[in-house]
Amino acid sequence: MTQKITLRKNGERRFEMGDNRNINDLNPKELLLYATANCAGLTILGLLKEHVSSVTMLEISVEGTLTTPTVVAESKYSHFNIIYRAECLTMKDQLVASRAINLAHDKYCGMVQMLRRIAPLSHETSIVTVGESK
Repeated sequence: MTQKITLRKNGERRFEMGDNRNINDLNPKELLLYATANCAGLTILGLLKEHVSSVTMLEISVEGTLTTPTVVAESKYSHFNIIYRAECLTMKDQLVASRAINLAHDKYCGMVQMLRRIAPLSHETSIVTVGESK
């Protein structure tokens, strides 16, 4: 069974779940995914704050594959995948966003580092420019 949490930046330093779920509705295993997405997002925003950047959309999805077909106490995660999606106004901002995402994923987000110790972790990144190239 795969569980997935998606967070999207909705303000200066705030994220909300993309599927209109409430954090109080999440089971403890989903909370781990939520905490990871939030940690990665805040880390990326912190890195972007150092640069003048026009990232217009930032979305992070964390998927975890459980060892059982339903969520039970014995369920453990056997694999994680993190999907980073961003939209920028310029090509320069696309490069800045790419660097921030890579640094957060590879070095600075403690929750991502923790997931690596639990199970194999893969990731995907999609950054598009929606404005004029400069």
